[in-house]
Amino acid sequence: MNGKKGSYEINIPSTTKAKQPESRKKSGGGGGGGGFSFKGWMWSVWEFGKEDSNRVKFSLKVGLAVLLVSLLILFRAPYDVFGTNIIWSILTVAIMFEYTVGATFNRGFNRALGSVLAGIFAIAIAQLALSAGRVAEPFIIGVSIFLIGAITSFMKLWPSLVQYEYGFRVILFTYCLIIVSGYRMGNPFRTAMDRLYSIALGGIVAVLVNVLVFPIWAGEQLHKELVKSFESVADSLEECVRKYLEDDGSDHPEFSKTVMDEFPDEPAYRTCRKTLNSSAKLESLANSAKWEPPHGKFRHFFYPWSEYVKVGAVLRYCAYEVMALHGVLHSEIQAPYNLRLTFQSEIKEATSQAAELVRCLGKDVSSMKQSIKTSLLKKVHSSTERLQYAIDLHSYLLTCHSDPPDTSSKPLSKLLSHAVSYDLSDQLNDPNPQTQDTPSGTLPLPLVTAESYHEMMRKQMRRLHSWPSREVDAFEEEGGLCMDTLPRMRALESTAALSLATFTSLLIEFVARLDHLVEAVDQLAVMAKFNHESL
Repeated sequence: MNGKKGSYEINIPSTTKAKQPESRKKSGGGGGGGGFSFKGWMWSVWEFGKEDSNRVKFSLKVGLAVLLVSLLILFRAPYDVFGTNIIWSILTVAIMFEYTVGATFNRGFNRALGSVLAGIFAIAIAQLALSAGRVAEPFIIGVSIFLIGAITSFMKLWPSLVQYEYGFRVILFTYCLIIVSGYRMGNPFRTAMDRLYSIALGGIVAVLVNVLVFPIWAGEQLHKELVKSFESVADSLEECVRKYLEDDGSDHPEFSKTVMDEFPDEPAYRTCRKTLNSSAKLESLANSAKWEPPHGKFRHFFYPWSEYVKVGAVLRYCAYEVMALHGVLHSEIQAPYNLRLTFQSEIKEATSQAAELVRCLGKDVSSMKQSIKTSLLKKVHSSTERLQYAIDLHSYLLTCHSDPPDTSSKPLSKLLSHAVSYDLSDQLNDPNPQTQDTPSGTLPLPLVTAESYHEMMRKQMRRLHSWPSREVDAFEEEGGLCMDTLPRMRALESTAALSLATFTSLLIEFVARLDHLVEAVDQLAVMAKFNHESL
């Protein structure tokens, strides 16, 4: 007791000491004094490689390519032919070797084109400088380096040439190295040709190793990433609606934690959030896939990889609604639990039908088959119409009374009866012989109803007495139920009920956006020549 009647003070022990052993265990490992743990680091490396085996394959392929090029230096015969310029082969492999085959082809094209242009420019400027004489030669070379650096740096910022940014960078440093070394060695043509041969040799080794040894295709990566996004959106939708209908308000996280997105019990939410941030990844994979030859399931030229990006954009358009539903789930103002149960069956049916349609679309993309989804669309639309009808039928539960009470003309008993929520309407409408024949010394019906309403607010809607929320003791100190608080409580009830209307409207909007998603998938199926599913 803290000295006030009906008020309790609970001392919760600090969790700092309790967390110390766990933190020491994580940080210390087998090291004893804390800090770096080699065993923990090795375990994290193992988990990282196990999560995606392509990461290990890529690392081994890079090592193999560098080894093959280094043999040209380790053996005497090729070193005598190329000399020190063979180092450019190793640099080419290290710079050009990318994670996917398409990205390697793209980087190789930029590397080859940039090196050829830089070699041509260097030979032309070197011949011009030699013909101008020994005095003017360094000035011509210096001015040419300045102009090449300025022009290439400006052109790589041009919007339509951004994809060739690496090529302009190759032109700059290759030209500078060839022209400067050729000026000192006295034979720029020989220097340029040797380096171009070395670059070509390194590029060939990088391409062959990447294509022939465990190839990682950007097209397959894009295909799998899009299918995974369909699954994450469907799972997150079902998870959000399930938690919203099961949440009775007894275990609600603090607002400071919700804004930090700390939801360890919602794994589907985290995957859906990754879908929202996948735009750049999908575009990068699509650009790389355009450079790849036909392979695997993608057997025709000019495959419509850009349509995958469009489908991903429409899917993110639907994922935004799921994130909005998640925001309502963890909002400060919540509808009463029994009010949510009124529309539970309609919300569950609409959610399950919508999630089934999303999974069906993802399955079609995964199997590259075009199925007829007319029946599924009809089921989704009919379930949504039933939800809309239920909301219209019980709309009085989502709004406050049409005629607000007049505090100047109505007695307190009528004001209290207006303040009673919908879940106590049965107690008001069903006559009770004990409360009708009120003996002396007992409270009249309006006050008993107000007291029971206050108890319900204490147990189920503890944080809805005001917004921002306050403790119940603070509410009681201000006088509890009185003439001034009744209108505020009525307005608060209406606001809390409207949060359910917001949730259902977002769910209906999600279903409406599924029509655009179906159209995008059908367009992809036509352009990619998906097989028609047999009936």
